[in-house]
Amino acid sequence: MPTSESPRSLQVTTAQMDLSISEQTAQPTKTPSAEQSLIDNCVHCGFCLSTCPSYRVIGKETDSPRGRVYLMNGLNQGEFTLTDATVEHFDTCLGCLACVSTCPSGVEYDQLITVARAQIEQNYQRSLPQRLLRKMLFSLLPYPQRLRRLLGPLQLYQKTGMQALLRQTGLLERLLPKSLVAMESLLPPIQSQAFSDPGPEIFPAQGERRYRVGMILGCIQRLFLSEVNQATIRVLTANGCEVVIPKSQGCCAALPHHQGQVDQAQDLARQMIDSFADTELDAVIINASGCGHTLKEYGQILKEDVSYCDRAQAFAQKVKDVQEFLDEVGLTTPLSPLQAEPLTVVYQDACHMLHGQKIQAQPRRLLQQIPGLGLREPRDAFLCCGSAGIYNILQPEIAEELGQQKVQNLTQTGATLIASANVGCTMQIRKHLDAQDHTTPVLHPMQLLDCSIRGVAWSTAIGNAQDRTS
Repeated sequence: MPTSESPRSLQVTTAQMDLSISEQTAQPTKTPSAEQSLIDNCVHCGFCLSTCPSYRVIGKETDSPRGRVYLMNGLNQGEFTLTDATVEHFDTCLGCLACVSTCPSGVEYDQLITVARAQIEQNYQRSLPQRLLRKMLFSLLPYPQRLRRLLGPLQLYQKTGMQALLRQTGLLERLLPKSLVAMESLLPPIQSQAFSDPGPEIFPAQGERRYRVGMILGCIQRLFLSEVNQATIRVLTANGCEVVIPKSQGCCAALPHHQGQVDQAQDLARQMIDSFADTELDAVIINASGCGHTLKEYGQILKEDVSYCDRAQAFAQKVKDVQEFLDEVGLTTPLSPLQAEPLTVVYQDACHMLHGQKIQAQPRRLLQQIPGLGLREPRDAFLCCGSAGIYNILQPEIAEELGQQKVQNLTQTGATLIASANVGCTMQIRKHLDAQDHTTPVLHPMQLLDCSIRGVAWSTAIGNAQDRTS
């Protein structure tokens, strides 16, 4: 592992880097002056280095939180400019927030990287291929109805054997850019239920109604892991929750928010708030950690919007991860073993669950209520799997190494299956399980609870969803 450098050596290293690229033309850029106090909180202690995934892989100080904070300060003071090399150091950040959990000085790196990325998108022109790639991603992925139009051709691509042929022959790697190859490699089998959202807008509680909750379907999850949403609805209703799913809901804004697309993120946040208006809910439930972290930040995202700032804050206060919510209100329905013999499960901590929302014990407490289920803990549980929204598309080589490490750590526990509560993590882990010839299933904790409530074996949750195309 790279050794941490002193603050003095950091200044020399970073200064040398920027002097070497200063001949490139770029305009000096300043972050909002209010952020300087956040930057000044960093004392350059280096505690963040050991938990930073990009630093682990790349091994450069400037690809660590401490190095990036130094660059942010230089930009704020007008000492540095947004050159290709400077921007690349920010682009390699996964936004996993492990450094936020580690930092003894309480540096709000999550707020700093959000401002830095917005600054980059407003003041720096990327290369044409990068602009086209990002335009495609931001025009497609946050809009499930647009993405749904591609499901038919994608399903045909899989069912005709074309996907298997192209992967086996290596033609994709020879014909497509690395980012598109990485995107294709994450594609799960297209299921029939992906072509439509759950039928009714309101799912009644079973027995006495304890709570009335809204549920957010997600963009990618509703299309590629729709079985997770179905299981979540069944678990909630079985535990006395009436579930409201507004048809007008769209993207939570996580993807554009994490990549500095300020206007798009704000528009999507407003749309989400409007879709749940007048629903009179006890909570708004989300079952994907990346979405949940952003939903809880709506007050920050819309703080400058006088028409929405109060509504955004009120909405954010109602948002609960489904595991957080069920742990808080308690399960009321009986649970059955998932198989005749004891079942070992390793729980995968998603970064925006663990570091962003500080949810760690709740999922484990829920799973341990299932009779016969035993939990195992992986090495480096805090370390990002490399998914990080669209990071595994934009930075495929770094994401590849992190995905390999994560799967090795998970499978070394010897657990029968992996529990993952985030759609991006699940797709990334399944990809690398396949690459390492592992058949370990990956299921959402709600799928395990759903099987336990219905008194069926966990293997019934696998089905075609786990029949991954090689």
